[in-house]
Amino acid sequence: MTADDYRPLVFAHRGGADALPEHTLGAYLRALDEGADGLECDVRLTRDGHLVCVHDGRLERTSNGRGRVSAKTLADLDALNFGSWHPGYPADEELPDLARLLTLERLLETLLSCGRQVRLLIETKHPSRYGAEVERRLVRMLRHYGLADPKPDDPVQVTVMSFAALALRRIRAQAPGLPRVYLMEFVPPGAGRGRLPFGARTAGPGVELIRAKPGLLPAIRAAGHRTYVWTVNEPADLALVLAHRVDGVITDRPRWVLDELGRV
Repeated sequence: MTADDYRPLVFAHRGGADALPEHTLGAYLRALDEGADGLECDVRLTRDGHLVCVHDGRLERTSNGRGRVSAKTLADLDALNFGSWHPGYPADEELPDLARLLTLERLLETLLSCGRQVRLLIETKHPSRYGAEVERRLVRMLRHYGLADPKPDDPVQVTVMSFAALALRRIRAQAPGLPRVYLMEFVPPGAGRGRLPFGARTAGPGVELIRAKPGLLPAIRAAGHRTYVWTVNEPADLALVLAHRVDGVITDRPRWVLDELGRV
């Protein structure tokens, strides 16, 4: 690849959480309109077995509820407002797409009908009281939509990510065709030499880790792996990851990254 045709993928982190409330349908729709190549979401299981798009284990930061997501039913969560905490939420209007809990099922159905191919990064959150059931439910849902065995023409191209190596092992066992990303906040054993666990072919280090360990990305690339870096929101961080020619930029500010890349 030459300098002229280098084109990293741009992923909207939690839907592009800078402009609009994270993990809301309105945020994801905006990211698609802005031209993001893909979207990133976190999934957790409710008490009654539904996969919902929520990052934190607790509700206090991103909703008007209290307690653990895993202790609530879908109906409990659906009664909460997941948008009013965010400065981008218009206080004088009732906008369900910016306030209502988003299930993974609804997100997939929206993407399948959006009229363009979309890459979707799904992070399974651990530790979880439901353990391996998170991955079992995820694979079952992806099979239902025909997305567990990816094909080049699939309208939604799913990749599963986790900081938990065991989660990647479960995905490999249940849906070996699904691409996997091993997320990193620190350098685990072997990763400094480019080794990733359980067949993962993409590393997902945080941008602060890249800054602290300048040899990490070269080692990963030398081992033949791809790199998706999170969460790239500042000019210096974007310059750093582009200098390393990463394969994917995960950002809360997808339109800004696209503008910096000259993509209109």
